[in-house]
Amino acid sequence: MRTTPHHQQAQRGYHPGRAVQVDPWLLVPVLLLVASGLVMVGSASIAIAQSQGVSTSYYLVRHIIYILLGLALASTLRVIPIAFLERISRPLMWVSALVLLLVFIPGIGRSVNGSARWINLGIANFQVVEAVKVMVIIYMAGYLVRKADMVRVRFFDTLKPLLLAAMLTGILLVQPDMGSAAVITAIVGGMVWLAGAAWRHILVLGMLTLPAFGFAALEPYRLRRIISFTDPWADPYNSGFQLTQALIAVGRGEVFGVGLGASIQKLYYLPEAHTDFIFAVLAEEFGLLGVIFILSMFMLLVARIMSIGLMAHRAGKPFAGNVAYGIGLWIGLQALISMGVNLGILPTKGLTLPLISSGGSSVLMTFLALGIVFRIRYELDRDAPLKIARVANTAGARK
Repeated sequence: MRTTPHHQQAQRGYHPGRAVQVDPWLLVPVLLLVASGLVMVGSASIAIAQSQGVSTSYYLVRHIIYILLGLALASTLRVIPIAFLERISRPLMWVSALVLLLVFIPGIGRSVNGSARWINLGIANFQVVEAVKVMVIIYMAGYLVRKADMVRVRFFDTLKPLLLAAMLTGILLVQPDMGSAAVITAIVGGMVWLAGAAWRHILVLGMLTLPAFGFAALEPYRLRRIISFTDPWADPYNSGFQLTQALIAVGRGEVFGVGLGASIQKLYYLPEAHTDFIFAVLAEEFGLLGVIFILSMFMLLVARIMSIGLMAHRAGKPFAGNVAYGIGLWIGLQALISMGVNLGILPTKGLTLPLISSGGSSVLMTFLALGIVFRIRYELDRDAPLKIARVANTAGARK
């Protein structure tokens, strides 16, 4: 009896409509980080909720709501083909610039603590730079596919995306948001490097960005942060207050921590204990073991995302591979900077810890980005048997 390609695929274990298994090496670290975030937001936000006259569980409930909304977003992206993202990638860099400019429009933009980073959606404020990070990654993935050969040999094609990133950086520095500007610049540079750009081009571009960030660092309040970072104990009650309190929290944790809920630093001493400095509270309550656990989960998550990007490239899906690389760089770099600030390794920056810190915009966009990664993994699993069948059919035809 003559066998059709459909029969051949069935014999090899492929059945149309069969559910593709979720990647456990991707799912497990995400779940453990989200669970850790729920525990820490619940613990770290009690004091600030009391000081604001709201329920002690206010920030925890708010965090859970955003997680559920994030899951809904991730589920939406889980069913949108990656090919669709590639089709809409070309104009996204310019859309990113327009979105960032919305914060300066009266009635739409919203300033908090002197920073114009949010837009008013009526029921909540949204920090637009979080969406911009996703749009930049998608744009860069498409650009690097279109200019794959030229990026490797031509300096201008390597420079062009950095110039566009510089445009976004300029807008962010006006807001001001130097932390996000640094993250976006690093993501773009990292994606260009992973695309195979020449080392000499990357080195020249890196040298060009240093003066720009150096000039931005001369802003008085940023300069105070840098000076206090070098010796926070010189002014522990003013410019060095945040860092000294974070270091005290980390030091109190020692190896095993003081126990869940027993942190002293979160009781009005450590500013933004449930957002920017939640990792310091975690280190105080769970000690070195808790720090190692969170570091390990982020390492596993980022390594898996990057490996999925490599798998996509090997499967002939360069756009999907570039997107995965960009998301891996984003989560890894932001987590590294956030933890570095909490441990006193880097100057203070207003960056949340992905999947751990309380927040709205960052939680939503991180889940959306992870939904894209799960979709890439799904398409790789779905298409792999078909590719094997095509190769087998080609080999059979040659015989």
